[in-house]
Amino acid sequence: MLLSMPDLEPCEAVTASRPVEFPYVPGLLAFREGPVILDALKSLTTKPDVLIFDAHGLAHPLRFGLATHVGVLVDLPSLGCAKSRLCGEYEEPGEKKGSWSPLYDDDEVIGAVVRTRDGVKPVFVSVGHRIDLASAVSLVLTCAPRYRLPETTRWAHRVAGGASIPSANDPGS
Repeated sequence: MLLSMPDLEPCEAVTASRPVEFPYVPGLLAFREGPVILDALKSLTTKPDVLIFDAHGLAHPLRFGLATHVGVLVDLPSLGCAKSRLCGEYEEPGEKKGSWSPLYDDDEVIGAVVRTRDGVKPVFVSVGHRIDLASAVSLVLTCAPRYRLPETTRWAHRVAGGASIPSANDPGS
């Protein structure tokens, strides 16, 4: 799902499918979902500026989650914005939108725990490739103006479920 910035309007949506060739193994999501994501990226007519994954990047036990794996393969800035923690320890961030705290593994900062709405559960942001943590946090907050999850993730889930995006050529848009 490709959205424009800063208005977060849908620009282009593609889907891809292929037979599952790798079993579900916790921590190895990139081997199961990476190939189909690469197929979808090849189908886009516009090259994205940055990739946001509903997964982890550096905040992964192997320090190489789906966001890192695909970002490196396509050499695009990428980040993970996951709904749950895969590894690491943190202190709960403040209750206000924009509050965040570092996600640590021992003394290493591997991500950020970010509050995208007042009083809701935080998301777990980590760098994937060619982006720093402060920029990743800022981008997630920009892409989540109303809901807990970024609009990129919300739209991707809708499109994967069969919804279409409005077209500028549609009479009702």
